[in-house]
Amino acid sequence: MLLTLLRVAYIILLVGMAIVAISFFVDTEDTAAMVFAPLGILAIGGGVLFTDMREKQKHITTISAMYFGLLLGLLLGYLFSLVLEPLMMNLFGRGQIVTLGRVLITVVCCYVTISTLLQTKDEFRFIIPYVEFSKQVKGGKPLVLDTSVIIDGRIADVCDTRLIDTTLVVPRFVLQELQAIADSSDKLKRNRGRRGLDVLKRLQNNPKLDLQMHDGNVPELHTGERIRVDERLVILAKALNARVVTNDFNLNKIAQLQGVDVINLNELANALKTVAIPGEYMQVKVVKAGDQMGQGVGYLDDGTMVVIEQGRALIGQDIGIVVTSVLQTPAGRMIFGRPDQRSSGSHTPYSGSSTPSASGPGDARGEPGPHEPSKGGDPKS
Repeated sequence: MLLTLLRVAYIILLVGMAIVAISFFVDTEDTAAMVFAPLGILAIGGGVLFTDMREKQKHITTISAMYFGLLLGLLLGYLFSLVLEPLMMNLFGRGQIVTLGRVLITVVCCYVTISTLLQTKDEFRFIIPYVEFSKQVKGGKPLVLDTSVIIDGRIADVCDTRLIDTTLVVPRFVLQELQAIADSSDKLKRNRGRRGLDVLKRLQNNPKLDLQMHDGNVPELHTGERIRVDERLVILAKALNARVVTNDFNLNKIAQLQGVDVINLNELANALKTVAIPGEYMQVKVVKAGDQMGQGVGYLDDGTMVVIEQGRALIGQDIGIVVTSVLQTPAGRMIFGRPDQRSSGSHTPYSGSSTPSASGPGDARGEPGPHEPSKGGDPKS
């Protein structure tokens, strides 16, 4: 509301200045000046207003660097021109050349100061009044998106629910990696890369979302060494005091070891899934054979894999099963069960030595249990 009032007042002032400009040339009867002077005022003012309305996302670090650089450049240019003016008078002796020299010195000083501050805005700080060029964000910590989570696409669905109200940061090197994948000769990789670019476009078009592209220009990356994308993500998130959003289990562990907060979308999806309790009854369709003798495999609507003991003979059928155990990992969830053999309205969970212990289908060393497929049984999230 305040911004709208400011723009309305600005337009009124522009129109008033144009009318005053016309009145200046009424007495002289200079028709050309009466036309071009107000049009020039309106054109310049309108161009500034159009640029301001078009560039909706402005970075306080860049704007501050330009303003302070301009002020510092004008000050240094004025001081240098005062010092060098006697020397220029002795060399050239003409007032016009001296004036041109002073303007040149001021322009050079402004360029050097603005360029220096733009390149060092992440480290530069004023001792007084303790003003630092650090990223200002709304809400909590910004979220740095990994390549895997962009290609996955679920982050766009989460953002559509307006659950995330903080800034999303996409580093430039992640965008370059996506472009490289999209240009791959492998058809599968090419499709994944193009999907990631489509997801980024969808995030960018979300009016309720603050998505920013970051150059990844932090001092820790200026080592001259070739650093992998995962390591650069962790370093950037640490420098920005941000959190990493990823589906990569290894990146998750690396970031946690370096003290960087991580949001794993697979863990988030698992937390939102309905919990299956041993002894619970559920309906599932057996779609294929399992890796172990007699096993059948089915899937719930959310993609969770269900391994059915003695279910191979029931492939293609919708059957009721009794849950015997649930395997929960950061990579996904697997449910193990047996065909329900109830003869009445109630059921009795299966018992016996083959029933997995409370610790899950695997033993304490993480080896596959008697009801867990030996291979090809990665849970689907």
